[in-house]
Amino acid sequence: MPKTDSYEAELLSAFDKGALKSVATRGEILKFKAAARATAIKDRRVNIRLSSGDLRDIQVRALEEGLPYQTLIASVLHKYVSGRLAERQTSVGPDLSKASAPRGRASKAGA
Repeated sequence: MPKTDSYEAELLSAFDKGALKSVATRGEILKFKAAARATAIKDRRVNIRLSSGDLRDIQVRALEEGLPYQTLIASVLHKYVSGRLAERQTSVGPDLSKASAPRGRASKAGA
């Protein structure tokens, strides 16, 4: 589990003491509850094959986040399809965003 800094520890302490009060209106709370119910509906089952290493890494990450690994996988997939999962730019390897068409195939015009 990640370590908490002093600000987080202060928030947790205030929460435990009941010192925090919600600023959400009743209407907002009802809207959030409805949205949570709608996104929590899981009406389809999917089976996928993963490498042992990937599954182990996912399970470790889920444990760090404090949630079941299937929930983590579903959350990542949901964020991806809803456009809220952004690729991280790294300095390792080529920049694939500027990659050209696959090599090795001659186009009809050039054949």
